[in-house]
Amino acid sequence: VQLQASGGGLVQAGGSLRLSCAASGRTFSRYTMGWFRQAPGEEREFVAAISRGDGSTSYADSVKGRFTISRDNAKNTVYLQLNSLKPEDTSVYYCAASIYGLEYALQSRMYNYWGQGTQVTVSS
Repeated sequence: VQLQASGGGLVQAGGSLRLSCAASGRTFSRYTMGWFRQAPGEEREFVAAISRGDGSTSYADSVKGRFTISRDNAKNTVYLQLNSLKPEDTSVYYCAASIYGLEYALQSRMYNYWGQGTQVTVSS
């Protein structure tokens, strides 16, 4: 599976962005999909994930209520809608695919494939 993330950019605090992650292959629906982010000098952290089955979701507390993850299996694409952005959301955002269930989604080591990352910068 190859993942291509896009949609990042520069936005003012309070603004919105929508990130997309397009996957190659015909087995996209079999993967739990996640978004992580990593700021300079920081460890990669979990942001959100969506299950491969019923579309259940999981969010980091820091983004709950502001970010929304969704997927379109017909388009082999997962999305991350970022609303009410804050300067502390500035990071490189990565999408990832896992063969494991949502219960493992918070652990980056449980993901099998990673996209190249897209930069999100939020100005104050």
